[in-house]
Parts: sequence; structure tokens; C-alpha cells
Amino acid sequence: MEFNQNKSKDNLQQTIISSHRPTPPHALSSVGTFAMRSLLKTKHTPMALMDITAMPILFLIMFTYLFGGAIAGSVQDYLQFILPGILVQTVIQITMYTGLDLNKDLQKGFFDRQRTLPIWSPSSLVGSMTFDVLRYTIACLIMIGFAMILGFRPQGTLIGLVSAVGLLLIFSFSLSWIWTVLALIMESENALMATSMMIIFPLTFLSSAFVDPETMPRVLEVFVSINPISMLVDSVRGLMHGYTVGTEIVWTLISSGILLAVFGPLTMYLYKSKN
Repeated sequence: MEFNQNKSKDNLQQTIISSHRPTPPHALSSVGTFAMRSLLKTKHTPMALMDITAMPILFLIMFTYLFGGAIAGSVQDYLQFILPGILVQTVIQITMYTGLDLNKDLQKGFFDRQRTLPIWSPSSLVGSMTFDVLRYTIACLIMIGFAMILGFRPQGTLIGLVSAVGLLLIFSFSLSWIWTVLALIMESENALMATSMMIIFPLTFLSSAFVDPETMPRVLEVFVSINPISMLVDSVRGLMHGYTVGTEIVWTLISSGILLAVFGPLTMYLYKSKN
């Protein structure tokens, strides 16, 4: 035992006095490490998974059985209509946790400690966002699986269903960059959450997620028709049920590109300023 301790001390001393320095980790390697860090955080706080398990199911049951008969005249018919909308709403709301997690790390001084590491500076940010895409995927699978138990039957092909989920993931990843910008600007976690809710709720509820825009007043219908969330909902709904939604898909991808092009570089600029 004593021999092993002395050997460990000798190895440590040799490492300290040696002029040779280890090769810094590759950017992909450090991103993967921080993605694993996010996974371990979730493992030790399983209640954090409530936002992708219990809450989506609760929303689906509530909207379907409370409003299905009144809006569509049939619970089953309304379920076919509302599932894509609830799916989009659920994942869009989850995106704000990207900013909240970043804000917590800033408040706890995590990035101050990270400055001393020979790694690509945004590794922790990109790694966290990579893990968030996994969370979005899990939320989609849970929602679709539970909806099928209730009676949801997509009329499109399996490729259409997978494409709908993929399009939602692309848009959600792009949208999450807004919350990283806000996380780097705002000092308070509560202020960040309140601001995120003020943006998310009007965009999701004033969309085609829950009702047909043609039933709305003219002014509101115009706003809903140009709302990017409506474009996303219509695209997801069309892909799931086999409708022709080429224009909506193009505009959703354009919106995703604009969000990424604007808020991605802005996040990196603010991130470097913080570090």
C-alpha cells in the first residue's frame, strides 16, 4: 500500500516538472464530455424529466377531452388535429430550459473554472444543446406513443412521421439559441423564465396548434398565418397526415436558418465576452 502511494507521488512529481504537456482534447471530444455531463445531471435529478413526460401527457388529455367535443364535435377527430399542435407546443416550451441551465452555470461560477481548461471555449454550451436535442426526441416519442394509445392514427407514411419529428427538432434547436442569448444577458433565472414565457405562450397559443385559423377574427387570422409556429404546426400536421405542405416546410426551414444565423453568432460573441 505504501509502495503504491510513493509511486503515485513520484508520477505526480514527474508530471509537474516535465516540460511535456498533454495534447488538448479535440472539440468534438470536449463537446461529448459536456453532453455526458448534462446526462448525468438529469440522472441525479430525475424530477427534471417531468417536463418531457407528465406535463405533455397532461396537456394532451386536458385539451383533447375538455375541448374535443366542443370544438370538433368528436374527441377522436380533435385528437387527430391537436396532437401535432400539442407536440410542437411541448417541445417549444422545453427549449427554454437550455437558457435556464446556462444561466445557472453562470451564476454558480462554472464558466470561471472552465477558463483554466485547455478546451474549445463553447464546448459546454454546445454539449448542453446537443443533449437537449435528445430530450426533445424523447418528448416526441412519449407524446406520439401515448397519443396512439388514446387513438391517434397518422394518415401519412412512416417517413412522413419521422420527417415531422426531424423538422420539429431542427426548428427547436434553432429557437433555443434565443434563450442562450437571454441567459447571457439576464442576471436572474426568474427574469429569464418570465421573459421566455412571455415569448413562448403568445406564439404557441396564437397559432394553428389548437383551432383552425379560419374561425378567428380577420386581424388575428393574419397574425396567425405569418406566425412561424403556425408554419411549423402546419408542416408537422401535414407530414403526419399526408397533406401537401411544401410551402410551409420551406418557410419553417427558412425561419430556422434565420434564427440560427442571427442568434448563433450573437450567443458566441456574448459567450466569449463572459469568458
